[in-house]
Amino acid sequence: MTLAQESVRITRTYPATPERVWQLWTTGEGIARWWSPDGFTVEVDKLELRPGGELIYTMTATAPEQIAFMESHGMPLSTRSRKRFVEVAEPGRLSHTSLADFIPGVDPYDFLTVVELEAVEEGVRVTMTADAMHDEEWTQRLAAGRANELDNLGRVIDADS
Repeated sequence: MTLAQESVRITRTYPATPERVWQLWTTGEGIARWWSPDGFTVEVDKLELRPGGELIYTMTATAPEQIAFMESHGMPLSTRSRKRFVEVAEPGRLSHTSLADFIPGVDPYDFLTVVELEAVEEGVRVTMTADAMHDEEWTQRLAAGRANELDNLGRVIDADS
């Protein structure tokens, strides 16, 4: 396996406090509002916000193009995902491993995501850094999905303002 990159880093700045973004990132209600990429919904099944605790959620394809993609790759329309919190430092830093166990023909593996929230003049700067996945195609999918999620987070923050 050769990757062009070792991690994916995405940064956004929002007109909100770190505490507000933390709440959207660490509660079932907050996560359900923005976590999924466009064309999917998320339902939080379990949330233990502590190092070693789990976040388990079900993501379901709902838009026709996402349904078609999932079906064409032999993937179920709903997948249950598991994350294990590594670090929980309110309201500035959150990290978790994600279990990639949904990719046909690929043995399950964990990858790390670190989220940093920093108060800045404009509000809060969010920097998300995620380990690369098993190949470049899936790493690019991860990057696009996470960027879309952060755009969705921005829309929720704007709607709440």
